Order: sequence, then C-alpha cells, then structure tokens
Amino acid sequence: MVQPVSRPRAAVILAAGKGERMKSPIPKVLHQVGGRALLDHAIDTALGLGCERVVVVAGGHAPEVAAHVLARLGEGALAIQDPPQGTGHAVLAAKPALAGFTGDIVVTYADVPLLRATSVQPLFDLLGQGADLAIQGFDAAEPAAYGRMILDGRGGLDRIVEARDATPEELLITACNSGVLAADCGLLLRLLERVDNRNTKGEYYLTSVVELARSEGLNVRVAMADEAELAGVNSQAELAAAESHFQARRRAELMAKGVTMTSPSTVHLAWDTQIDAGAVVEPYVVFGPGVSVEGGAMIRSFSHLEGAVVRSGAIVGPYARLRPGAEIGVAAHIGNFVEVKKVKVGAGAKANHLAYLGDGEVGAGANIGAGTIFCNYDGFDKFQTHVGEGAFIGSNSALVAPVIIGAGAYTGSGSVITRDVAPDALALGRAAQAEKPGWASAFRARKMREKSRK
Repeated sequence: MVQPVSRPRAAVILAAGKGERMKSPIPKVLHQVGGRALLDHAIDTALGLGCERVVVVAGGHAPEVAAHVLARLGEGALAIQDPPQGTGHAVLAAKPALAGFTGDIVVTYADVPLLRATSVQPLFDLLGQGADLAIQGFDAAEPAAYGRMILDGRGGLDRIVEARDATPEELLITACNSGVLAADCGLLLRLLERVDNRNTKGEYYLTSVVELARSEGLNVRVAMADEAELAGVNSQAELAAAESHFQARRRAELMAKGVTMTSPSTVHLAWDTQIDAGAVVEPYVVFGPGVSVEGGAMIRSFSHLEGAVVRSGAIVGPYARLRPGAEIGVAAHIGNFVEVKKVKVGAGAKANHLAYLGDGEVGAGANIGAGTIFCNYDGFDKFQTHVGEGAFIGSNSALVAPVIIGAGAYTGSGSVITRDVAPDALALGRAAQAEKPGWASAFRARKMREKSRK
C-alpha cells in the first residue's frame, strides 16, 4: 500500500506515440488489458500514488485519445504534443497544464499497463531521502536495445548509455532504464529546458536530464522494479503478453485471499473483478467488467458475467450469462443456458434451464420454468416483468411486459401471459386443446402415397 503523501504530487503520462506496430485503427493506448484501456491503467496508477494533478500528453494524430482523457479527467488534464519530437519534448508539452503546481512529479507511460503504484512509490521515497532525481530501472533478462544504467558505485546513477552507443563491456550490464522517473517539478522542467536534440533522430530525450543533473552535482538515485511490470505494449503480441501477465497476477491475488479456482489458467478476469474468499470458480469462466461475487457462491463452467452481482450461496451456470444489472440473490440458482439482464433475482429463486430474464424482478423462492421468456421489448421501448415471491412459472411461458405475477401464483406451461396475475391464482394463456381422431394415420398414408408416386 502506498504511504500517505507528504508533498504534493503530479503525474505526466506520455501517450503521444503513434503505435504503428499495432496495425490497428484503434489508438494503441486505447487497446485493453483486463477490459480496461492501457491509458486508464496508467491513470489508475497515478491516482493510486496520490497525484493531485494528472496530465496526459496525447498526439495530434489521435483525437480519440484526447476525447478519452477529457471524458475521464477533464480539460485541464490534456496536453497535446504535435508534432512529436521525443520524450523530453513531450514532458515539456505538459508544462502549461502544470502551471502553479509546486511539488514532486513522476513521468510514466500510457503503454505500460502493468506498473502498479506500489512499484512507483520507491521513487518518491528516494526524493524524500534527499535524491534530486529518481530513476526507475529493472534487471532485464535480455537487455537487447534497452539503455544501460551506469551506476557510480555509491548507489547513485552516473549516466544512461543507449545500446547503440555502449561499449562491449557496457552491453553486459543488465540494469536497464525504464524511462519512468520522478523529481521536483520545477527542477525537472528546468533541466528539460536545457535538453538539446543533437542526436541521430533529432529528438529531445527525457533521459538527457540524468547527465544534466550530474553535471550540476545533483543526487541521482535508482529504484529497481520487476521487469514484467515495466513491459511496454507496442504490438498485438506484446498486448497479448501483457494480458496473460495481468490475468496470472489477478488469479494469484484472488486465490491467495481464499477464492477456489479448480483450473485457474482457464478463468478470465477483468480489472475490477471482485470475488470474496470462499467463492468457487469452475473452469472456463469469463468475468467482464463490473462483477462482484460474494463468498460461498459458485460460478460453474462456461459462464459469462458482466456488470453483475452474485450473492452468497448462489449458483450460476454452467453455461449461464449474466449481463449488466443482473443481481442474483442469496442461494438463488441460475442454470444452464439462462440469460439474465437487469433483473434482481430474489433469495432462493431458481431459473435452472433455458430462459431469458430481462428487465424486472423475480421474488424470493420463485421458480422459473424451462423455456420462459420475459418479453421486455416492443421494438422501441423496454418494459418490466415482476414475478412475486414463491410464484411458479410453467415451462415455455412468455410473460409479455409490463406484467406482474402475484406472489404464489402459477402460470400454466406454454402460456402467453399479457395481463397481471393475482396472488395465488392460476393463469392459463393458451388455446384450448383440440383432438382429431385418426388424423395422424391418415396424414402418414397420404404422405407415403405421394412419396411412392415420386
């Protein structure tokens, strides 16, 4: 857990990259991990650090990113870098949005969705211990093209050497630069004003502030983090790898607190999935965003849940679908091939087979027979169906909303119910059965004659 903030904090999130390697019409930072945009993961981390001001630097080529920032954080949180001229230039693009801010600032990246606030916190700890500039590094399994961190032997950072400029000895170093850093806001902006673009790309690099800080005799320190958390997403393959890591981490967190998963690798979670200790999740279950499952509930195989609440002791599935607004009560049963949307299902109620429950309420202890449909839509508007406590809905019933089935009432199997049913009444909404003696044998004989003539 991040400790209470002693100095004001701000964050600048760099999100101006074009993401051409994604080969997608969707801007890179709006692709999702755990059902949440990469950019939102970065914003969550900044807010989790207690940053009172968050500025996202977007590119002029991606109005969708700008719209996303405005919708979540408001106009003051958006800065535009156009044209892009490097990471240092991107941070300077945020300067107007930081006007009047006094305190510490952290620079992070919108395409690094796995980085948690607890992993960034050590940078602020170093600042509190007297560092002027704190850089986040990691030990790379395969350093490849990462910039190498040259330490001064006293716990400080002497310089960062890009791989293409490194000596053979320096290339053996596994301590690499992540690009994430923290400093006093005024100091960082002052150093960035001195950065030049005399390099092969003609860009202003954020990493140049390390050398400038050292030239002024400032204290530059390093905090190491897990390489997996600092993995960037630049391609569809890297997006899939980030998703895989996110899923493994979330499953491990849930199992550590007492959630049973009999085949965890087959369970897909969302960024905000809440499952309490004592719940059981069978194989091949998908949790979309907005799901809460209480302890003692069981989610059976091949079920899909989104925007739903499952109370203690309830059983969902197998092959069930809970859509947004579904609330499954204590010890209620939602069985195979049952879809529930925007319906509150009372305690102990059951819909065990092949039903659609949309818009309304099912009272405690009610039984919904196989093939029941809540006919909630007339092509223009949605209407509600209310089934009272202890009611029994016969198989293959169609309840045409708006309609109320009273407590304890029955509907006959195959009925189409278009009017309210009084409590404890039996409603029959089907045609009277008629019988034609000998019709079947005559029909078969006629068909056989027709077939023989052909």
